[in-house]
Amino acid sequence: MSVAHYENFPVASRLVPRALRPAVVAIYAFARGADDIADEGDASPGERIAQLDAFASMLDRIERGETPTSPPFAALALAIRRHALPLGPFRDLLSAFRQDVTRTRYASFCELADYCSRSANPIGRLLLRLYGVSGAENGRRADAVCTGLQLTNFWQDIAVDWHKGRVYLPGEDLARFGVAEEEIAAGRCDERWERLLAFECERARALLESGHALTGALPLRLALELKLIINGGLRILRAIDAVHGDVFRHRPRLRGRDWLAMATRTLVG
Repeated sequence: MSVAHYENFPVASRLVPRALRPAVVAIYAFARGADDIADEGDASPGERIAQLDAFASMLDRIERGETPTSPPFAALALAIRRHALPLGPFRDLLSAFRQDVTRTRYASFCELADYCSRSANPIGRLLLRLYGVSGAENGRRADAVCTGLQLTNFWQDIAVDWHKGRVYLPGEDLARFGVAEEEIAAGRCDERWERLLAFECERARALLESGHALTGALPLRLALELKLIINGGLRILRAIDAVHGDVFRHRPRLRGRDWLAMATRTLVG
């Protein structure tokens, strides 16, 4: 399965040991299901919040030792108990998805980073716990990778998010480069837009690269999995740079030749 229904960021591949794969799938199924409540369909904001509250109630039931029968909670309960996973990161995810329902703009990168710390970083923290490599330094590196991947998703999906009424580009960055929201609506890619997207891509790239050292703390197969994911993010960022930031007409998408290049870089790098 993939983080966002398409192939850009794969997870739970055959590189993940078979014994851990069901737990990884359960974690992502919870995150994907909750994220879809916030993002997909025609439900009203109130209905979306109510559905996310129902997810939270299921976590409460799991915490009390119950096992909900509906998916994805039955598999999640099993994974949480089998691997002693904390419930806090799951609740952080729900906090971020509720925010997606109620908030559509971010004034500063600090605000956006706070959102990423709840929408993306909990996944990394859970996987570290699952893989038995938790620790302060590994946690910081995982946060860097997860935030870098989240930002990469934001930049490739600027047009998609605009049609949902959302702008993840920080307001301070729009002002710094002289870009107005009307230019996003028009899909205008002038020199100011190109410089803005180059800046945002470099910020995401630096985060991904700073977290790369985490691969050294993982067993070989898991290290290869993480390298592949990081290389996927870096390749998306290069694709955005290659079209001068024009994600309106050239939304990046990894294809066969990209996967071959990523696999080669993963094995030799």
